[in-house]
Amino acid sequence: RTDYKFEIGKAEVRKEGKDVTIVACGVMVNEAEKAVEILGAKGISVTLLNMATIKPIDKEKILHYAKTTGAIVTCEEHNVIGGLGSAVSEFLSEEYPVPVLKVGMKDEFGKSGKWDELLDYFHMRGQDIADACERAILLKK
Repeated sequence: RTDYKFEIGKAEVRKEGKDVTIVACGVMVNEAEKAVEILGAKGISVTLLNMATIKPIDKEKILHYAKTTGAIVTCEEHNVIGGLGSAVSEFLSEEYPVPVLKVGMKDEFGKSGKWDELLDYFHMRGQDIADACERAILLKK
């Protein structure tokens, strides 16, 4: 994208919706965009945040969209422990508890292989993100 201006600690709002928020970083933003399309075809309105930095994390936008949509799904090409998902969960648990589901490597040793095969192996594709979003929506109060 030629119009994107990187700012440390600031998330880029790629899309605004009302049902669920996806917070993604790195290459997972591309998979998250696929999830937005899948969910849109089902009538589910999604906010997509590109969280380029995890420390500092954009607490203002996370809080705003947690309040707006009431459910968060994080997506990272990383272990879900100690990364983006943990940072978002930790912040929201104290500020505004909402369901937070994490898409990424579960707590296991990594594997070696082709990137696209690893996305399949670890269930980190657009469809997997869309499925997590639907589960998060069901968890809303």
